[in-house]
Amino acid sequence: MKKWLKAFIPLFVAGALSACGNTGGNEEANTDTKEVKFGATAGPYSDMVKKAIAPELEEKGYKVEIVEFSDYIQPNMALDQGDIQANLFQHTIYLENFEKENNMDLTALISVPTAPMGIYSNTYQSLDEVKEGATVTVPNDPTNAARAFNTLEDEGLIKLDEKTDPLTVSEKDIVENKKNLVFQPIEAGQLPRSVESADLAAVPGNFALAAKMDLLSALALENMMDPYRNVVAVKAENEDSQLTKDLKEIVESEDFEKVIDEEFEGFGKPEWMEK
Repeated sequence: MKKWLKAFIPLFVAGALSACGNTGGNEEANTDTKEVKFGATAGPYSDMVKKAIAPELEEKGYKVEIVEFSDYIQPNMALDQGDIQANLFQHTIYLENFEKENNMDLTALISVPTAPMGIYSNTYQSLDEVKEGATVTVPNDPTNAARAFNTLEDEGLIKLDEKTDPLTVSEKDIVENKKNLVFQPIEAGQLPRSVESADLAAVPGNFALAAKMDLLSALALENMMDPYRNVVAVKAENEDSQLTKDLKEIVESEDFEKVIDEEFEGFGKPEWMEK
């Protein structure tokens, strides 16, 4: 895999933020408490909001309410309707597709550290042990499947056609499979359980964490491309608001990165954070 691709994967997975305007008084008064609803799917990204973002917002005078969602549809619906002002649960590719399909105007404010896909196994202790004809479960959706095949190529288990877009590669783009790996596409949410039956399982980070799997127990972790990293998303018309400026400042701060290093071990950092 080309070096420029090594970076940023969920599924994915996600969060949201919403601010309610003052109902009376001077809206520009800095002493006014600004009520903010921040939505996220339950799990690591709601934890990220709670531990790394909300405290800093409160330091800036906001009253923060974290709203948890149980699916990947409602956070964007709530954002578009103004019920929340931002979210954190999705990567850029998902956001852009969702916008087009639902006629919305949302935007990615800034990418954040994201749980990478991992190659897990109860059969092998390392990828060097993988035998001829080993079974590999991979996500059955195109976006996450591409991540799996890119990761397997990075680890030297397969070779992909160099002419193929790495964001859309699939099994048909494999040009070399020396160990004749047998791929078994299944629904991403079932991949953690498949570790019990398959020789190898390519599990997206959000599903691994939901299943209480340790990211660092993976035999290999994805060299995530930035389009797969989760983003704080806002409604496009609010992109230049004071709230979004404060959010970006918080995520870019040393305090934010310190919490990530202490509380979110194994999460891959976006390119801007590594500079």
